[in-house]
Amino acid sequence: MRIARIAFAAAALSLAGCSSWNPLVMVGLMSEPPNKPTKLTPINASVTPRAVWSTKIGKSQGFDFRPVYSAGRIFAAAGDGTISALDEDTGKVAETIVTKKRLSGGVEVGDGMVVAGTMKGEVVAFDAGGKQRWEAKVGGEVIAPAAISSKVVVVRTADGRIMGLSADDGKRKWIFQRTAPALLLRSEAGVLAIGRDVVAGYANGKLVALDIETGQQTWEVTVSLPRGATELERIADVAGLPTVDGNNVCAGAYQGKVACFEIASRNMLWSRDLSTSRTIAVDKKNLYIVDDASAVQALDKGSGASLWKQDKLVNRRLTAPVMLDGRVVVGDLDGYLHVISPENGEIIGRMKTDGTQVTSIVAIAGGLIVQTAGGTVALVKI
Repeated sequence: MRIARIAFAAAALSLAGCSSWNPLVMVGLMSEPPNKPTKLTPINASVTPRAVWSTKIGKSQGFDFRPVYSAGRIFAAAGDGTISALDEDTGKVAETIVTKKRLSGGVEVGDGMVVAGTMKGEVVAFDAGGKQRWEAKVGGEVIAPAAISSKVVVVRTADGRIMGLSADDGKRKWIFQRTAPALLLRSEAGVLAIGRDVVAGYANGKLVALDIETGQQTWEVTVSLPRGATELERIADVAGLPTVDGNNVCAGAYQGKVACFEIASRNMLWSRDLSTSRTIAVDKKNLYIVDDASAVQALDKGSGASLWKQDKLVNRRLTAPVMLDGRVVVGDLDGYLHVISPENGEIIGRMKTDGTQVTSIVAIAGGLIVQTAGGTVALVKI
């Protein structure tokens, strides 16, 4: 999790970070992270990623926004409360939605709406022209994008509650919640909506599926069991979005395992000890994981066997990996994109954006939409 902060609540402490993040630094007991980012070294580049266009939309102000593509436009949110609709071909701002709120989670587009959330527990929906359709109170910080399907807006709060809101007026249809453990990872991943199903990673190593109309749990599997003597050691949350691959679903747990399951039977196909709090990327053969030291690893999709490990980017606070033209791409804390060979894990291409942390990368047809903490949104192709 890339928003590094500690939130104290009456019953729970919510944590965000990767292995280079340390809670002692955040409360002032240490002056700097114990694991400094690995310095970049020259590479033998065989591909050249380039920005087709680049546009400034506003800084993230400490939040990890995820842009979304819809009908020839890229929608991207900024911390100051603006949501920009960019033309896919030119990057020019075609429309600006002024929410008049400090946004923290978003953005999502669907059912003719643009939806975002705030730290005050507000979910706001606008039409494509910028007119507000509704506002809903969900009683918890919204730091993840909503999901929209079947006329339902599904929102996840930072304390782990999942709510279904009517896309027509924002009224709550259902809520799914459980007793939270003492410590939680603070996740910007949100939930995955596929048709009538909502799939979400959960605390204590669980992966759950809900009916999008009713919020009733339809199935649950255990990716990893908590282990350790202290509450900190026992964090085993599935913090990244689950990855659906045909008839299977795969996910990873922080301080736990990566596992794949058959969706119909819920049978575990395999699991492997590997800690991650990022969404997993997949191609026809492999899974690609950024572990909690920011090493990139490839596992065989059929067996979970380790194929390679790229450790030249350790502690560089990498994004979740994405696929572009058959290659693996990650972003880092200094605004670099790194292109990695799926065959052997070698870094085969690199480009710099605006010098600030890459907060998210989204794959679209033939390219990547990249957003940085400094407010740059760019279309990148190889």
